[in-house]
Amino acid sequence: MDVRGKPAELPGSREPPSRAGFVELLFDVVLVFALTRLSDRLVEQLTWHGFYSALVLTLALWWLWYRMAWTANRYDPTRPMIQVMVIVTMLGALLAAAAVPRALETGGGVFAGVVVAIGVLRHLWLVLFGGNSYPRRVSIRIVFWACLSAVPWIAGIFARDGARLAWWTLAVLIDYAGGLLDFPTPWLGRAGLRGQPIAEEHLTERYRQVLIIAFGESILTSGIQFSPYGFERERTFALVVAFVITVLFWQIYYYRAGEILPTAIASSRVPAYVGDVASYAHLIMVIGVAVSAVGDKLTISQPSGETATSWGFVILGGPALFLLGRSMLDYAAFSRVSWSRPIGLLALTALAPVTLVLPPVLVAAGAALVLAGVATSNAISWRLYPRKIAPPPGVPREG
Repeated sequence: MDVRGKPAELPGSREPPSRAGFVELLFDVVLVFALTRLSDRLVEQLTWHGFYSALVLTLALWWLWYRMAWTANRYDPTRPMIQVMVIVTMLGALLAAAAVPRALETGGGVFAGVVVAIGVLRHLWLVLFGGNSYPRRVSIRIVFWACLSAVPWIAGIFARDGARLAWWTLAVLIDYAGGLLDFPTPWLGRAGLRGQPIAEEHLTERYRQVLIIAFGESILTSGIQFSPYGFERERTFALVVAFVITVLFWQIYYYRAGEILPTAIASSRVPAYVGDVASYAHLIMVIGVAVSAVGDKLTISQPSGETATSWGFVILGGPALFLLGRSMLDYAAFSRVSWSRPIGLLALTALAPVTLVLPPVLVAAGAALVLAGVATSNAISWRLYPRKIAPPPGVPREG
């Protein structure tokens, strides 16, 4: 707030964005395609190596979306130079997503090349056209870290198999370390982003949209998988269970932390810190929904018979990851975690040993029952013991 009680203007903006721009919503469509490519890759490679490689690729694509969401939060998304940047980034993300199924084989050059180009050129563009000196200095710091991660990204192009994955793991770690450390840069220091004002309505809308996209991708995957078989009894039941799980994800998310997140961010002494915690909470929830979508696809394709260990891992692991991310969101809004989250995680863990003796559709039904218990507990506890917003204070870092 300024001295007159008016909202403070974000650095580099004509005015703080209160809603996501239409070009940002268009960018999210590319994310739907990326999630479907990642889902298909995991179905084809349902091994520990497949899980890990899918995680690395997911983190790389999420970083592109995450940095774009925060860039649009700092700048006016209606400015032509911002819209051009979003559109070009969208094209790059589309190419990277198209390369996902063979990124560790023949498509490595396209995937890594696009990730490097977007990471470096996007912020060079902001250095040239981004407005006043503060956001320009922030972009310089981010370019420095993007250049650091570019080295292992490019080195991975010329490596094969495990070596490529190792190089790209290092690249992802560098990207995320830069963000967590506030982009410390020689002679410039840290960016000081966590001490800056943010447009909380815009940011939380972006988080909600990306989670809705993950829900939509899950329903889309289930419907596409179900359609060729017709309304066979067991597959119809599997489709209904998959739909119920998605609806329960939505209910658990939105009630209440997801609903009051903008207020929680605005009431914090360091809003950007709470926004950061919320961003990683949403990342884990999106991964959980994506893994659950893989489980839905497998369950609909073969609802009866034995449940392989890897199948049980995705059917139960997706909801477990979602509850873990939802626990982080509780912390962001209330500085505490509802007991229903860890109890739900323990219940899903207890189901794991019986997956080998149950068909996939019953394992999925068990996961749905656990989520239903968490959702019911949510509603009851809020009616009996409503909680006040108490976001974690955070520790501002000076640039």
